[in-house]
Order: sequence, then structure tokens, then C-alpha cells
Amino acid sequence: MLHPSYSDLMKVVNADAEQGETPVVNSRYSIVMATAKRARQLVNGDEALVPENGKKPLSVAVEELNQGEIKIIGEDEEEEEILAIEE
Repeated sequence: MLHPSYSDLMKVVNADAEQGETPVVNSRYSIVMATAKRARQLVNGDEALVPENGKKPLSVAVEELNQGEIKIIGEDEEEEEILAIEE
């Protein structure tokens, strides 16, 4: 089982959306695509924004998203979700 859950991750990602605004993420698929993209970035040499402690890249990506270190900025019809790294 994935910890945190998909629904918890969706709450974190959509926390900045104002009342009545369309949520940034409204499906599990969006969470999966965003974390997979971030995991690929980590595999390709990007520095992790949370302690890795021997975790696999996908686990690190999920933890970064859960802690708010990365944000999903939106979805384009022709592109996957774009990740913004908080600095």
C-alpha cells in the first residue's frame, strides 16, 4: 500500500486551490504521472529535496510531493503535468 494514500496526496496538491476554483489534480492518474516524471528526474541525476535514506526514486518523489517540496502546476492537453521545484 502506498503511504501517503492517493487521496492524501490529492489534498496536499490541491491545498492551494481556492474555494470554487478547479482543483489542480482531480484523479489518481495525475498523481501517478507527476510522481513518475519526478522519479525519472531523480534517476537522471537531479538532487533529492528530502532525505533519501536508501529509498527508491519513486518513494522519494512521493515524499517530496507530500511535503510540498514539489508542486504540480497544471496540465496541458499535449503534455504531462509539469513539476515546479520549490526553492
